[in-house]
Amino acid sequence: MKRAILFSIIFTLIFSFSAFAKSKRKKFGVDQRHIEWQHKKFTTSNKKFHWRMVETWTKGILFHDVAQHFCDSVRAASGGRLTIKLFQAGALVPAKEVFDAVRKGVVQCGHDWSGYWKGKNEAFVCFASVPYGLDIEGYNIWLYARDGLKLWQQLYKPWGLVVFPCGNPGQELGLFSNKKATKMADFKGMRVRTVGWYMDILTRLGASVSPLPGGEVYLSLERGVIDAAEFSTPAIDLPMGFDEITKYVIEPGVHQPSSQTEVIINQKAWNQLPEDLKNIVRICAKETQLWSEAWMENLNAKAVNILAKRIKFIKMDKSTILEFAKTTHEYLNELKKKYPDVKKVLESQEAFRKEFAKWRDLRSGVAPWPYNIYIKGKILQ
Repeated sequence: MKRAILFSIIFTLIFSFSAFAKSKRKKFGVDQRHIEWQHKKFTTSNKKFHWRMVETWTKGILFHDVAQHFCDSVRAASGGRLTIKLFQAGALVPAKEVFDAVRKGVVQCGHDWSGYWKGKNEAFVCFASVPYGLDIEGYNIWLYARDGLKLWQQLYKPWGLVVFPCGNPGQELGLFSNKKATKMADFKGMRVRTVGWYMDILTRLGASVSPLPGGEVYLSLERGVIDAAEFSTPAIDLPMGFDEITKYVIEPGVHQPSSQTEVIINQKAWNQLPEDLKNIVRICAKETQLWSEAWMENLNAKAVNILAKRIKFIKMDKSTILEFAKTTHEYLNELKKKYPDVKKVLESQEAFRKEFAKWRDLRSGVAPWPYNIYIKGKILQ
């Protein structure tokens, strides 16, 4: 019996090798890093470095935990040779001064959302979140396997910064409101709190928009200063308490299909690091990116179920979602004409989306809904 099994294994291996040998096609895809590293000799440095990191978040926001996770990972992986002490917004510098503090070398690094710095380069928004743009899967593929990160590094280099993706919590919630807005006409004259490019898009559709700071949103909703507001993901929105003073959440969150955060590093500080510590920083930023998705999406699922006990989730009509999309497309095309960097980055994202579309379509229809939901016909995501 054992001999028969052995002959079967040998036959299978010979047949598989023969079939592979007859194929004219080469292996599809390579790990470029392996090619670069396979013959490289690595050494471990002895010098210790102590960095400070500032952030645009406070300890009450989950993005703070993402930044802390990165700092912890670096300390652990380096065996304490590189430690990064994290300071919440306002402790060393105000939230709006994080970019400049790192750029000027006041501190070595920072954690933030690049959309905050659109005044320095409009294209920075492309790496934060684009309305109707990339979801977290799309960002990861575009950044790590396409030219996304390379473009990001190129845009930050003139500012004396090195940048790495470092945390993405997934899609944001839509608008908290006491107005049941599902049709396009419902948004006419609506007073909305939002930020970034979505401000201009909503304005074009007849809304009155204000980029209120997070700390002012609750009172503005409660006092009727605004009719609706978006802020972040379910897990981040839950502690804000918007569900206490509103009846609905208007879905989906088309303004931010995902929210990509970053770690920015002063170029001079980066240059002082030995190669082994640079690699540790790179790898820990990737580890934080992966961990943050799993951790935050798990919390999002729990938070939505808690919110659903107090508030009703409603969805915009399909025609309204499509109208938003058309207006967004027109707006982004205007930005591309006005800003060469925006054109370059968005066209890179669009090229990826087009190439990925066939695979996205072919793999659809097996969305992992619970069996009792799937069997009733809900097969698409």
